[in-house]
Amino acid sequence: MNIEAFIREDGLNMIKLLYGTSNSAKIQHMKRMIDKLEIEVVSLNDIGNPAIKQISEIGNDPLENARIKAMSYYRELKIPVFSCDSGLYVEGLEGKKQPGVHVRRVDGKELNDNEMIEYYTKLAAELGGAAKAKYKNAICLVIDEENIFEYDGEDIASEELLITSKPHYKRINGFPLDSISIEIESGQYYMDIDEKIDCNNEYKMAKGFRDFFLRNVLK
Repeated sequence: MNIEAFIREDGLNMIKLLYGTSNSAKIQHMKRMIDKLEIEVVSLNDIGNPAIKQISEIGNDPLENARIKAMSYYRELKIPVFSCDSGLYVEGLEGKKQPGVHVRRVDGKELNDNEMIEYYTKLAAELGGAAKAKYKNAICLVIDEENIFEYDGEDIASEELLITSKPHYKRINGFPLDSISIEIESGQYYMDIDEKIDCNNEYKMAKGFRDFFLRNVLK
């Protein structure tokens, strides 16, 4: 394994891993979830490599897309990299209507944050004003060509939530659907949930990601 080549030089023995994304919201979310581990997450924004190309996410599920991205970035940069992907699965939708991994892509068009909110509020309205949904997540870590680790277990999936037709006035860049997501237990928008409660809800997913890195990087 060539992971030693990506160790910090400041004596703290933190392992650097490239997170194959330039989405600042996703980067901060991952850093928050694994902040207790001896891993320093760097992003595509940090390395500033102009040669990096946009990866075509053509997989049929989150794990396929995570694998495509991680392998593509590793082969281009030759450093340890992990990529994540997620899919939205809405109760009451079937076949091609299910967003899955194409959450932002509708009828061949890539939606921006506002367009996503508009599209999914209309979808929720068609389903009676609200619909149960869940995010299934996947991660692929590439240390080198022979050390590739993948995971898409339930412990890194989101809890079940409601997608509503009435959007919240707040917005988070990169996570537009948070504005139309409601926690089932409390009935509150995620935008309004107390930070302590929100941390409790995130605990299961964070533990799943930490366990993944403990098994495959920090073992």
